[in-house]
Amino acid sequence: MKRIRYTKFNGDLASELSLEDLMSALGDSLLDSGFQSPYSRFHELDAEQTMSNLRESIRRALEQGDLLDESQQQRMEEMTEQQMEEMIDKVIQRLEQENYIRSEQQSEITDAPQQSSMAGQTGDAQSEARFEVTDKSLDFLGYKTLRNLLGSLGKASLGRHDTRDLATGIEVSGASKQYEFGDVLNIDVTETLKSAIDREGVSMPLNIEYSDLHVHQSEYQSSCATVVLLDCSHSMILYGEDRFTPAKRVAMALSHLIRTHYPGDTLSLALFHDSAEEVPISQLARVKVGPWYTNTREGLRVAQRILARQNKDMKQIVMITDGKPSALTLPDGRIYKNAFGLDPLVVSETLEEVSRCKRKGIMINTFMLTSDFALVQFVQKVTAMCRGKAYFTTPENLGNYLLMDFLQRKMQTIH
Repeated sequence: MKRIRYTKFNGDLASELSLEDLMSALGDSLLDSGFQSPYSRFHELDAEQTMSNLRESIRRALEQGDLLDESQQQRMEEMTEQQMEEMIDKVIQRLEQENYIRSEQQSEITDAPQQSSMAGQTGDAQSEARFEVTDKSLDFLGYKTLRNLLGSLGKASLGRHDTRDLATGIEVSGASKQYEFGDVLNIDVTETLKSAIDREGVSMPLNIEYSDLHVHQSEYQSSCATVVLLDCSHSMILYGEDRFTPAKRVAMALSHLIRTHYPGDTLSLALFHDSAEEVPISQLARVKVGPWYTNTREGLRVAQRILARQNKDMKQIVMITDGKPSALTLPDGRIYKNAFGLDPLVVSETLEEVSRCKRKGIMINTFMLTSDFALVQFVQKVTAMCRGKAYFTTPENLGNYLLMDFLQRKMQTIH
């Protein structure tokens, strides 16, 4: 008889390391928002993630001692510098093989001739290798953030946006009804056959007519289109506090929640600073803070254009900011800026845009990461105009407030 002998695995540390634990430890460095260099030049989708920075982040994570047990930690401490570098190389290879990161070194080598001929792209052909965070990593980090938030809130029953209305669908939760044009063809076979038998009696073949058709009913579940309107002005990383990275984490957690539990909902992302633009959720990790000013009105305009494309029962804007409106896009395209106090022109034009949201039935929920008295008054006006809610919180508690608000609103009925 064939025998299988099991022995202790004596592989190197790179193969024993849990990549999920490592990704959790690397979360802050992978979601870098510019906090370490607040005066660097703005990049909307900054791809300046170098392999050398990744290597250093992995080294720091390993040296902290949370990823390895006692025996593994002792083995690592006995390594020479060269062995440590080789181990980090193997860890990076595993990250690439498991599709957590994607190296851009090969593509840069391939594209080098074209890049060298472009204006502003001159440089050394032996440029430093870079990498980008994959969708798998973003989804994983979003899941980890969501799990931590749900853990801090206690047990939560996740589902779709339930209402008291009935509709024809796949999940059966009500009595069947006679088929009407436009209903989902989820046929109730029993009721359909019973109707035909009651009409004609038991005979073969059984003649089923249009009036015999019955379909199952399910609870009508409303859908919601959400735009996360994220302030990326420089104040989000100034004053000794990184407010932008926690906001990105929360947006990723909300994206994971909607994708996994509310497939009928949509989530979009818009950034606002001196101006505003829509950014794919998949690029969220690469986004860094922008210019100095806060063009809230332009952000609301972009959000409205996004929501106009969505055919959903509910439409809402989740605005995360820490500053007062301080910029305005003029009709000729120029940017009017005033960072001193609440400029009457900027405020009035911003509130007019809020009024347009109200007329379109768009709800605005504001999460303010500061508690300045003048800003409180402004946010309260926005809330009163657009039947939304306002939360004044800290970056650490932002996720709890936003998640609680989202889970509460999913239980509300639509009429």
